[in-house]
Amino acid sequence: MISKKMIDALNKQIEEEFYSANLYLSMASWCDKEGLSNSAAFLYNHFEEESSHGMKIFHYINEMGGHAIVPGIKQPPFEYKSIHQVFEDTYQHEVYITEQIHKLVKLAIEESDYATNNFLQWFVEEQREEEATFQEILSILKLIGNGPTNLYFIEQEIAKISAKAHTDSSE
Repeated sequence: MISKKMIDALNKQIEEEFYSANLYLSMASWCDKEGLSNSAAFLYNHFEEESSHGMKIFHYINEMGGHAIVPGIKQPPFEYKSIHQVFEDTYQHEVYITEQIHKLVKLAIEESDYATNNFLQWFVEEQREEEATFQEILSILKLIGNGPTNLYFIEQEIAKISAKAHTDSSE
């Protein structure tokens, strides 16, 4: 049986996952507005991925006899100075989400909730992959630089990373 404390913590994580989805949706819209279609597509994909993470936790709570709660979600930022800021913000956000997942794992261990600990291991691995992806993007952005003519090269690199991530997720 899953504890009330764990249910509450998982419900809080549902809110975090859906906020992440909305954050990436907002960033994708900004990229569309700026004509950065590959970056927009990459972020739209992440919107769907984060939504599925929220639903995964939602279903888990209910399967374990708890009550998943549909969260209220605050509006994410919608204006950015540059594509560099977008991806720096995504990286920082993923680091934050990793911290939240680790707190959930710690709670599951403290409560000897082996089922939830096992369930959360998928998220631990997912967060490792997310941080690595966004670190790779930041490294590429640093190499390419900030000039407006560099946006073409940034878009090409994001398309490659997006295609690789899509291929990896379908395996």
